[in-house]
Amino acid sequence: MADNTPKTLRNQMMYQVFVRNYSEEGTFAQVERDLDRIRSLGTDIIWLMPIHPIGKTARKGTLGSPYAIRDYRAVNPEFGTIDDFKSLVAAIHDRGMRCIIDVVYNHTSPDSVLAAAHPEWFYHKPDGSFGNRVGDWTDIIDLDYSNKELWRYQIDTLKQWAAIVDGFRCDVAPLIPVAFWEQARREVETVRPGAIWLSESVEPGFILYMRGQGLTALSDSEIYRAFDLSYDYDCYDAFKNYFYGKGTLQAYADAVNRQEYTYPDNYVKLRFLENHDQTRARFFIPDVAALESWTAFLFFQKGMPLVYAGQERGVSHLPSLFDRDTVLWDGDETVDLCPLITKLADIRRDPLFADSTYHVAAVGEDTLVAVHEKNGKKAVGVFPLRGQTAFVPVDLPDGAYTDLLGGTTVEVFRGGVQCFGKAVILSA
Repeated sequence: MADNTPKTLRNQMMYQVFVRNYSEEGTFAQVERDLDRIRSLGTDIIWLMPIHPIGKTARKGTLGSPYAIRDYRAVNPEFGTIDDFKSLVAAIHDRGMRCIIDVVYNHTSPDSVLAAAHPEWFYHKPDGSFGNRVGDWTDIIDLDYSNKELWRYQIDTLKQWAAIVDGFRCDVAPLIPVAFWEQARREVETVRPGAIWLSESVEPGFILYMRGQGLTALSDSEIYRAFDLSYDYDCYDAFKNYFYGKGTLQAYADAVNRQEYTYPDNYVKLRFLENHDQTRARFFIPDVAALESWTAFLFFQKGMPLVYAGQERGVSHLPSLFDRDTVLWDGDETVDLCPLITKLADIRRDPLFADSTYHVAAVGEDTLVAVHEKNGKKAVGVFPLRGQTAFVPVDLPDGAYTDLLGGTTVEVFRGGVQCFGKAVILSA
């Protein structure tokens, strides 16, 4: 684990923005105009998906994937100028938030600046042509980190951006040697002390597949040597299996619990119900009461919750990465989850959520009970995942408690609590 990763990151919330599809204008300036709303949710960190120019060769869709980057040291002119970008970041800072940008260092577009200037820095197929190691990524070509000159260029680029932003979300970071990330972290620290490092860690099956091909694929434990946060893909299969009827809710709880003894004491998981690669939560949780309960569980979890722009409005359509596909903020399906998210973000400011032992248990197949505990202080969350009324056992003395979410009095009687289709969070 990065030795200086602060546990207080667990008190914070991250908000993800794809500039192109955030607004009809698709610009830095339009995001800047909406910062007060984003901040009011309780946001601490804004993650901007790739801001760089997109390649034209082998482009997917009409506009191309932001993850097929042409020039790491420039901004996408469709979003605005470098001054527009700096204005956005300054406005984020003015509101007490931090800004991280996407780093896509495993690959570039085929027509990238680096491919033209330094073809020797790339992976080549047996016939000598550019290529990539993952077949369905047809719009990119892979870099080759056996070239130390590439390391120097990439780290210098990070240091240039670190003069402006507060950290990096690193795309498929496990496919790049951990020694590179460790050196990058050390050098960036000289420019931006306390920079935030988020790894898009990958699912276990992908790690095994890549290793089976003889390629680099870092485990989460290796990733934590250089990064502050990693995705919780290590338990995502169990999460999906529950919804698909292929696994139990307890199997998912067990997967979450394993993190507590697998990783170092200051591990931080990025908790999400959705992101730009995964189905919108509202799509597979259409019932509003159930969605609210899952949202409450997301924020109660140990780690840092992620909200992908549109999630706070219950949007079910996942925007395309390859075309103009603006988030439909006020469609017929939308539901206002903003007050709930704001309340949850406030609840998790309690220091207990930063430093606790954490445990999750399934009660039947429809309810999760989670507990944070440290030095005699305890927070207990009860989450009816299908919006059902249920009597749920909890490890609290009988008595009257205030529900931190609803503000009402809740009675614990004979070792259990009655929840009426809504999440309950109790403190003792």
